[in-house]
Amino acid sequence: MGRLSGFNYRKITKKLKKLGFAFDRQAAGSHEIWYNSLKNRFTTVPNHPGDMLEGTLRVILKQADISVDDFIA
Repeated sequence: MGRLSGFNYRKITKKLKKLGFAFDRQAAGSHEIWYNSLKNRFTTVPNHPGDMLEGTLRVILKQADISVDDFIA
């Protein structure tokens, strides 16, 4: 298990809110678009039950331009 294991949708969105992101709109299916107006960055967050796969969470953080350390802190 890596550093990004054990995060579900609710924990991820709570951390994104603390980092300046806000829900923007519903995307296809169970995916949501989140936006940070200060960074002018978008990221897509799947709203699935259970823990998010580490690779998926890494892609979310890369899109949002957030380091793993900043996300975990």
